[in-house]
Amino acid sequence: MQITTPYAFGKKLDAPFQMTVDRVRAELGKEGFGVLTEINIQEKFKEKLGRDFRDYIILGACNPALAWEAFGSEINIGTLLPCNVVVYRDDDGKTVVMAMDPVAALGVIGNPKLTETTKMVRAKRERVLAAL
Repeated sequence: MQITTPYAFGKKLDAPFQMTVDRVRAELGKEGFGVLTEINIQEKFKEKLGRDFRDYIILGACNPALAWEAFGSEINIGTLLPCNVVVYRDDDGKTVVMAMDPVAALGVIGNPKLTETTKMVRAKRERVLAAL
């Protein structure tokens, strides 16, 4: 099942959470993305607030070649990078994978030089999701 918001796109899967996280990492790698950061929200909420939360991982993904192009067009782009991909367990027990829509998110910059780069990033993210 496809999911779209004004700032992200993704899909809902009937697959185990950790297996999905591993597959997302592998598919991101095939598209040239490395995971620079990983934040386990469930662990952080437990550690910092003593509260239980659903399985929820934020993967900060970056494609170095495309990041290089983006920095060449807009030096302050670092405030919006890396582009996040999240994997979480929803209320129905399904696993959801959502990716930040770089066209929407980076469109706020208003720099036409970034348009082609963001379209390439989006296409790569769409292929990642299609492979899941």
